[in-house]
Amino acid sequence: MAPPHGDKAAAEFSDESTQKRPISNILFIIAMQTEASPLVNKFQLTEEPDSVFPKGVPWVRYYGKYKDLNINIVCPGKDATLGVDSVGTVSASLLAYASIQALQPDLIINAGTAGGFKAKGASIGDVFLASDVAFHDRRIPIPVSPCLLYHF
Repeated sequence: MAPPHGDKAAAEFSDESTQKRPISNILFIIAMQTEASPLVNKFQLTEEPDSVFPKGVPWVRYYGKYKDLNINIVCPGKDATLGVDSVGTVSASLLAYASIQALQPDLIINAGTAGGFKAKGASIGDVFLASDVAFHDRRIPIPVSPCLLYHF
């Protein structure tokens, strides 16, 4: 990642050993297990029975080797009460931080549909490069309102 414009100190912080180190440990962060399943199957990964994550979190990790690469795929899992995927910025940031700390990846790939649906011309395996970014976090409508369970 490039340093901010005009940040000379950050630009000078360039460790040669870091730049020349080969990539051997890849972390995919994927919001939903249904989005992860094609990669889990392609790389023939195994679900981790004893999590490297804190006890009680619903996070799921798949791991294995592909050629000379250690592959890890992590997903936030499902809400235990509602049974829906734990998507959103809070869940994603917590999972990303914990995964980086526990797995020490050389490369992180955030993958998923990202709103790219067949009706909009997207296909599985397509790669998109973002040209604009918008921050928003919203609740996903669920037929039975979860708010009733939490007395909102």
